[in-house]
Amino acid sequence: MVKNISFKFKKPYIIAEAGINHNGNIKTAYDLVDVAKSSGADAVKFQIYNTKKRVGNINKKIYEILKKCELSFNDFEKISNYCKLKKITFFSTPFDEESVDFLEYLEVPLYKIASFDISNYQLINKIIKTKKPTIASTGMASLSEIKKIYKLFHMKSINFAILHCVSAYPNNEKNSYLSNISFLQRKFRSPVGISDHTNGIKIPIYGTVLGAKIIEKHIKINHTHNCVDSKVSITGKQLKTLRNEVDKISEILSEPKFGIKPEEINTKPFKRKKIYK
Repeated sequence: MVKNISFKFKKPYIIAEAGINHNGNIKTAYDLVDVAKSSGADAVKFQIYNTKKRVGNINKKIYEILKKCELSFNDFEKISNYCKLKKITFFSTPFDEESVDFLEYLEVPLYKIASFDISNYQLINKIIKTKKPTIASTGMASLSEIKKIYKLFHMKSINFAILHCVSAYPNNEKNSYLSNISFLQRKFRSPVGISDHTNGIKIPIYGTVLGAKIIEKHIKINHTHNCVDSKVSITGKQLKTLRNEVDKISEILSEPKFGIKPEEINTKPFKRKKIYK
């Protein structure tokens, strides 16, 4: 049985969001897993859904895109097994109750709730019943919506994390509202992270300085990879740089420490209690 994630991270937990960038091709999905693993991601996440149940007949163009990228449960079982082989955590964003049941069959260690489902209580309550740690993105969410979903998980003593998110694809760096991270940290007793939709790595690095514990970034195989979320995705090389930079930040910030630090021993003689005559 896969061990659940505790959300007690010494360094930022990086989720490589493969999403639907596999374009419905299982081999491409394997390639995305390889990119995530070789670049230092802690987990790789996909999206599991039935297109009809996800979008209905709202938009024919979106329906066709999602249908093209829809993989079967059998495909995802193979992807899950491949992740085990590669020793990287596999999990998913489910968009319907049957997908949650299937992910339980796969024994995923955690769940992700998309920004679009922040008030989809039919799906949320289904996930709560699993008692698994859950991450929720907050794009377009009002503060009252965030409070409600937080309370639902908190009441059941289920590990819950909040990701600041701007649901723009792609998002402009200057429109990242990073002060939301600090605000959410003050407001909720949950780990706070960032799901970033800019096409670079600067914003999640800044987010880490502000205290983000979880980073989610869409990934693609390379710059020529023609995929649905290419404009908001980064390459393995960029992901590896992100991994290195946020790890450095964790070391640089360290724990609060006062008094004479080990690095200050040689300057201790210069500490004064009076003015010399």
